[in-house]
Amino acid sequence: MTTPIERSALIAGIGMSQVGRRLHVDPWSLTADAALEAIADAGLTPDDIDGVSTYPGALWSTPGITGAGVDDVRSMLGLRLRWYTGGGEIPGQLGSIANAVMAVASGLAEHVLCFRTVWESTAQDEMGGRSAAVGGGKPSKYGREMNQWNAPYGMGYPSYAAMIMQRRFELDGAAREQIAQIALTARANAALNPAAVYRDPMTMDDYLDSRMISDPLCLYDCDVPVDGSVAVVVSRSDSPAVDRSRAVAIEAMGTASGFEECGKMLWSRTDLTPADVDVAQLYDGFTILAVQWLEALGFCGPGEGPSFIEGGKRIALDGELPLNTGGGQLSGGRLHGYGHLHEACVQLRGLGDARQVHPVPKVAAVSSGAEHFTSALLLTAPA
Repeated sequence: MTTPIERSALIAGIGMSQVGRRLHVDPWSLTADAALEAIADAGLTPDDIDGVSTYPGALWSTPGITGAGVDDVRSMLGLRLRWYTGGGEIPGQLGSIANAVMAVASGLAEHVLCFRTVWESTAQDEMGGRSAAVGGGKPSKYGREMNQWNAPYGMGYPSYAAMIMQRRFELDGAAREQIAQIALTARANAALNPAAVYRDPMTMDDYLDSRMISDPLCLYDCDVPVDGSVAVVVSRSDSPAVDRSRAVAIEAMGTASGFEECGKMLWSRTDLTPADVDVAQLYDGFTILAVQWLEALGFCGPGEGPSFIEGGKRIALDGELPLNTGGGQLSGGRLHGYGHLHEACVQLRGLGDARQVHPVPKVAAVSSGAEHFTSALLLTAPA
């Protein structure tokens, strides 16, 4: 193809439900709130939606990790679908957006509702804590194979991130005070975001004194389980129903497996470069993952992430690369990549209020996932 398929699609509308800790609200209700807001924001009605795309869908082993599936949304909203997809084995959480782009580019659908719903904090509360909830699902064959070397020693997912961080300390001479800037910047931005779950000020001492989860990974290195839903409408770019003065363009996608491979693919599909990016919304399930994404997407060289963020100036709202402007997952809440996508669209449309980057960004980078479960998007502002 001479023209990348991304040019065939636009993000026409965005929506977000209430987001909070232990809301004890039916996740279907959260999903409906976000979906209807996104559809209305796109200037459409449910009758216009002919496609649905989500991750991971209704079936998943860990309680709270998903709140609704394709058929749940179809029946709730009375949708008449020509195309739909939902599942866990896709390129990161934003793989559901990539699927929607391919659907509209191929003519299978005109307006695809994409959504991500979580209710992890309520599920954990109802089951007696995170450990009970995480261990409450039936492990898949993949899960058993992946965990056979760490589960016997009590090593959960935080230990995976802790080992990455410790390795960076040893190989690159990184320090906790450098990595802390990811968490401190997120909290400073969250303080300006009414929808963020943690908005109280955080100092370097607060970070360094917080309890260890898996040394050297501390409490504030970990994202925050929440209840909430985010939805976007991906529409065909030539649809007469789309208001291009508000629609966000999809410039490029990265769907390759792995941080570096995903970054390389993203930049291979556009004439833009990392220097053109005005704001970055990078996956921060743990602070060290955001550092890895900074390097993988070319905002700094391999091993240079800790020095790039040192002091926090470069990644502040008024810095050269404002990072996770809504508070990210560390302070805004773990909306599993979709929160980053929503915030990127907010910034590109100039709707960030107190946290709005100035001048209004023209190009935004968004990423989701870790290890080999990765995806990235390059978005541009409405025309």
